[in-house]
Formats: sequence, C-alpha cells, structure tokens
Amino acid sequence: MRTMKVMRFNENAQSPSLAPGIADVPKPGAGQLLIKVCAAGVTPTELQWYPSTHLADGQKRSGAIPGHEFSGVVAEVGAGVDPAQVGREVFGMNDWFAEGATAEFCLTVPASVASKPTRLTHQEAASVPIGALTAWQGLLNRAKLQSGERVLIHGGSGAVGLFAIQFARRSGAHVITTGSPQSFDLLSRLGAAEIIDYRRERFEEQVGPVDVVFDTVGGETLRRSWELLKSGGRLVTIAADSEGTKDERVEKAFFIVQPDREQLTRIADLLDAGELECCVDAVVPFMSAPAAYQREVAPRRGFGKMVISVDASAEGTAAPG
Repeated sequence: MRTMKVMRFNENAQSPSLAPGIADVPKPGAGQLLIKVCAAGVTPTELQWYPSTHLADGQKRSGAIPGHEFSGVVAEVGAGVDPAQVGREVFGMNDWFAEGATAEFCLTVPASVASKPTRLTHQEAASVPIGALTAWQGLLNRAKLQSGERVLIHGGSGAVGLFAIQFARRSGAHVITTGSPQSFDLLSRLGAAEIIDYRRERFEEQVGPVDVVFDTVGGETLRRSWELLKSGGRLVTIAADSEGTKDERVEKAFFIVQPDREQLTRIADLLDAGELECCVDAVVPFMSAPAAYQREVAPRRGFGKMVISVDASAEGTAAPG
C-alpha cells in the first residue's frame, strides 16, 4: 500500500492545531476521483468546526485531515467514472466529513470539481473554490441580489468578501463594504463604491438602509446589521458562531456552502476571461501548514486566502504579492 504525507488534527494540543503524519493513499470507490493535490486552501476556523471532531453520523472523529478546497490532478478513478479523467487538472471541494486536501492525495466526486482555470497556477486556483462558491450561493442564490440594489458586505478583504464584492458589482448593485485601510485600493478596484474602516468607524452610522447584508464576521457585527435592512431586505451570514443559534432570524440567514460543478465551471470561465480576480494572501510550504492554520505566517498581504503548496514541483517558487 502506498503512503502519503498528511497534516492531521492534533487532539492532544492545548488548542486546536495540526501535526504531520503518514497515511495510506486512499483508493477511489465507485463514482470517486483520487486527486493528486498540488495546493490546498486554508480556512483556519475549520479546526473548530464540528466535522473536524465528529463524523456525519455523530460519532467522535480522531486525526481528521483539514483543507476541503484544492487544485490538483486526477490520479485515479473509481468504477463508473470515465478513465479519460485521469491526468485532468481540476480544482474544487470535497465533503466536509471526508478527509481533506492538506495531504498529498484526497478523494472527491466529479460533481464537486471543474477544470482548473488555465490562467491560474495551482496555488492560485486553490484559493478560489470555497470563497467564490460561498459568495455566489450567498449573494445570488440566497439573497437574490438585483441590479440597482444596495448591498453591505462585511469583511470585504477576506477570502469570501473579495469574491462577494466582485459578484455584487457584476450584478449591478451598489456595493458597500467594511475593511482595513491596507486593502482599500484593492476593494475599490474590485467594485466597492463605499468602504468603511471597521476599526475606526461604526458602519451603521455611515451606511443608509440597504437591500442586502452579506455577513462573513458574525457576533456583534451581525447583531448591529439587522437595523440597516430596508423593508423586504435580506441578510445572509456564513459566520461560524451563527451555527446552532436559537435566534430564528439568524437560523434563516445562516448557510453553509456546497460544492457545485456548474458554478465552479462558470467561475473558472470568468477567471480565464479576466472578469474575476483571485487574491492569495500567502503561499506556504506543506510543513508550514500548522503555522498557517494558526495564522502565524509572514509575510502576508493581509487580504485573500492563505494557500499550502503541497506539491512544490507542480509550479515555480511562489510568493505573496
């Protein structure tokens, strides 16, 4: 049996963290793809999510591999999958309860991946799936944002917020966002008409009524946002602290992104056409994954998504900026 390098959830640490390990290369079952991972996106809060410590049936889970967005190459296929898929460069997601992509190989299904954008490196492509799909599904599918509407996007410089700004702009909406001064130029270029410094200004004192609030922050920011909604306004939140809430409004507003091949394909087309832009905060080598999940990486750009380079031979040396 072949083995591979992995990063696993370390239950013995005082706080959620990762530790390197070795695992068997998984064998694709019927309808599955085995992906040789070139790069994986980092979502630091994932170490605190339910699927990191539990299986889908509620049983306790040990040593989970995080990182559920990736870019790589189809290495093998299971029964029922076209063998011609082998060798195809893809990007996408896999199931939250599956072992993730902070490993040399991971499993997924054809419905969760699309062809990698040809203009992007694997490292750039790995920064896209969760952020872009979340923004698409939250703004377009859930909030049904329309041309001419006013939308407030909290956390505009984050991995989701940057795509939300671009999709909102493409929808013809008036885009307002919160961010830090170091990202103001980028946020403006991507489509934000108004930018609020969340560290120095209270957004509710700067913004008039809006049709849609797209929240990636949660907590006090979410609580202060309801009063800004016009009659018939919609609020969507992805903040993890909203999961399991007893507030009926928040329960209805909260959602978790799902893989979607059709949407990923459209996103790849927009990236290849130069109509959508991805932003990589920093690229780190595989053995620095624990530091990336603790946000202890320097230098960083301060916006976008951190990425782990799993297969350094897949492309040249990468650096932020």
